[in-house]
Amino acid sequence: MSRKDDKAPTLATAYAVKTPQDSIELYGRWAKTYDKDFAEKNDYVNPRQIADAFAARATAENAPVLDVGAGTGLVGERLKHHAIQPVDAIDISPEMLDVAMGKGCYRAPIIADLTQPLDIPVGTYGGVVCAGTFTFGHVGAEAIDELIRIAKPGALFVLGINKKVYESAGFKAKFEEFAAGMRGFEILELQGYGARASAEMQASRSSVAVFWKL
Repeated sequence: MSRKDDKAPTLATAYAVKTPQDSIELYGRWAKTYDKDFAEKNDYVNPRQIADAFAARATAENAPVLDVGAGTGLVGERLKHHAIQPVDAIDISPEMLDVAMGKGCYRAPIIADLTQPLDIPVGTYGGVVCAGTFTFGHVGAEAIDELIRIAKPGALFVLGINKKVYESAGFKAKFEEFAAGMRGFEILELQGYGARASAEMQASRSSVAVFWKL
């Protein structure tokens, strides 16, 4: 094992991924330590914010829910706190999903590459949430097409997007493209990291797209 492989991954490591295979390898070795060595250490509050924003707007019609890029289940844990069920977890990393499923907050795991068409029927989900996946080197705006396809009419979307890629990676343009098929669109600008994070992390922002599919 190389010296590079011995080092604990960091946010910079995550931002450096270029391909889906890079993500599979990174998150495969990060899965068991991610919650403690990254989320807790850096006061990563964005998953909680995403879940809270969803819960504040959701009705019984917004089920089941799909947690996109679920990772170790941080969003799912918070949704369970709000008694929002059932929730399915989709992620490219089997190891991350193993950790998430061990928390008892998901109905089913779905291993999938979000940059490709999803093997999920049209109109399956009443809610779609995402934290930490739409960012540097990960999943771009092209995934929005599939997420809207698999959502029911009336589905609630709460999608966290790194503010620095919101326009450059095509998210702003994608939402404008779908404007006629959504209602209540708004962007919540949130601070994704709390007081225990570095000053640089605290300065970062998440542009959270909230809307309902018509």
